[in-house]
Amino acid sequence: MSMSSPSRLWIPAAIADLLLILVFAAIGRDAHARGDIIAGAFATAWPFLAGAAIAWGLTRAWRAPLAVWPSGVGIWIGAVAVGMLLRAATAQTVVVPFVLVALVSLGVFLLGYRLIAALLLRASRKRQRRA
Repeated sequence: MSMSSPSRLWIPAAIADLLLILVFAAIGRDAHARGDIIAGAFATAWPFLAGAAIAWGLTRAWRAPLAVWPSGVGIWIGAVAVGMLLRAATAQTVVVPFVLVALVSLGVFLLGYRLIAALLLRASRKRQRRA
């Protein structure tokens, strides 16, 4: 599978986003010693997953699923913004420290793997040009 073929990459990218948001939720639940990490992670993650899904649609991320801009940034900000709005609407905790932790953590996760993919793609293209 070519890294430059967005039509083939949108599914693994969407799965990576889903898994990384779940990891964020699981780490948070574990850090706060809340029981039932697996089911609890889904309960914590669903607003962020919904936000990411909405952002996938708004940014048309399937066109360039590994692009940091606009796909990655849009998905990151969408996950946090919509996630916090949904948490507030469902009487879940929304406090400034949590918003900041979510911004930083999801930024590192959702943008981080896209930056790594971009670096790998760039290195691969350089090798192909030399060959």
